[in-house]
Amino acid sequence: MIRIALVTTWLTLLLSVVGALFWYNDWVYQLPTPVPRNYVSVATGTRIDLGQAMNVVEKPVLLHFYNPECPCSRFNKSHFQSLVRSYGDKVQFTVVVLSDKKYSVEQIQDKIGLDIPVSFDQSLATRCGVYSTPQAALIDQEQQLYYRGNYNASRYCTDEKTAFAKIALDGLLKSESLPTLGTQALTSYGCSMPICKN
Repeated sequence: MIRIALVTTWLTLLLSVVGALFWYNDWVYQLPTPVPRNYVSVATGTRIDLGQAMNVVEKPVLLHFYNPECPCSRFNKSHFQSLVRSYGDKVQFTVVVLSDKKYSVEQIQDKIGLDIPVSFDQSLATRCGVYSTPQAALIDQEQQLYYRGNYNASRYCTDEKTAFAKIALDGLLKSESLPTLGTQALTSYGCSMPICKN
């Protein structure tokens, strides 16, 4: 009888600790990313110099700001893949790696599971006003910033009502002005960039 009580108490304690850790981690990732002291906001409509290294064709570009070490970037993987599958013929998708570690193009393509262009030009983040990962920057055919923000309000990008990047893609492809998306779309959540820590 004592043994059963001890095992029950031990299992309850373990379950409580696991639950508390899960709740804490979920809570941490729902907090906005701290804005760096030297951050300069970039307004929509600003011309974005994509640089010579980017093979820009006559279609919009979605820059996917990605850090392989960021759990939020990993949670975002299947949603990003679905966007590429749905819009890849109309939009040029490019992964912009924001990490202190060195990776090859092939390693990044393997991590995201897509054979799309990869850029290591971290200055693109500053030009687009990005300071966390994962973030999307959608640039129209005239190389003007149409949308910069989150992919979704949900950590796992499962809420269709807040699929902000998808809503922005649809609006741009229909030549509409950017719909009002609210603060959840434009307030950065996720991992701070290694290159702009406070």
